[in-house]
Amino acid sequence: MDDLDLQFFVGLELRVWDALADGDAAADHELLSSDFVGVYPTGFAGKADHAAQLADGPTVASYAITEARFMKVSPDAIMLSYCAEYRRPDRSEPEAMYVSSLWQQRDGRWWNTFSQDSPVGAATV
Repeated sequence: MDDLDLQFFVGLELRVWDALADGDAAADHELLSSDFVGVYPTGFAGKADHAAQLADGPTVASYAITEARFMKVSPDAIMLSYCAEYRRPDRSEPEAMYVSSLWQQRDGRWWNTFSQDSPVGAATV
């Protein structure tokens, strides 16, 4: 894993976002591990739940990943964290959230095994 860099993992994450923007459940399904767990403001989701959101087409009209960074968790796992700025197809106002995605290498390839989204909100301090 030492030869991998931030852009490699951002590239993997962009493929997930592309699937959401294209409404491509098969591409989404291909990137998530069978034991994928998502933690969202609406609750927990598995791989099937994540892909099912695309049943009616794209869930994202446009997006950008900013402030990306990653942390090596183990020799075969990294946590990618970033800010996602996006717009939904049925809304004109952009939204933003902080995302952390755990990518694990299994059987020679990288899988998204965990993701947590935190909507960007007003400071409470």
